[in-house]
Amino acid sequence: MTNPNLRNIKRAQKESQLLREVSNLVMQTTMDDTSLMGVYVTKVSLSQDKGKLYVFFTAAGGEQEFKEKLGTLILYKPSMRTALAKNLDFRYTPDLVFKYDGMSAKQKHIEELFARIASDISGKPNNSPESQDS
Repeated sequence: MTNPNLRNIKRAQKESQLLREVSNLVMQTTMDDTSLMGVYVTKVSLSQDKGKLYVFFTAAGGEQEFKEKLGTLILYKPSMRTALAKNLDFRYTPDLVFKYDGMSAKQKHIEELFARIASDISGKPNNSPESQDS
């Protein structure tokens, strides 16, 4: 029997290695094809059966820009997969699935909310008990 914790560690190591390789491949592809400028890999995730690798992207122009550049990314998918097979010593090379990472947009929205709250708090007069006596 294998330790489930060991299995999770191995999966995390494999995902980390895949993230590094896929990021390098996307960066090289962006240098060759400038139409992909502004699209960045944020994370990768292996499916349970390790047959698919979900590659999450963020784009400077948001999800709309990612959707516009997705067609170009899909054209490069076979060559990226071949490069992964050559660079990594895995028995099987997973199929690549490209997705938009909405977490960066959510993070930006939350930061805007915090900034608005901070400006609301600093813009209000002092509500201390001493100022209410007058």
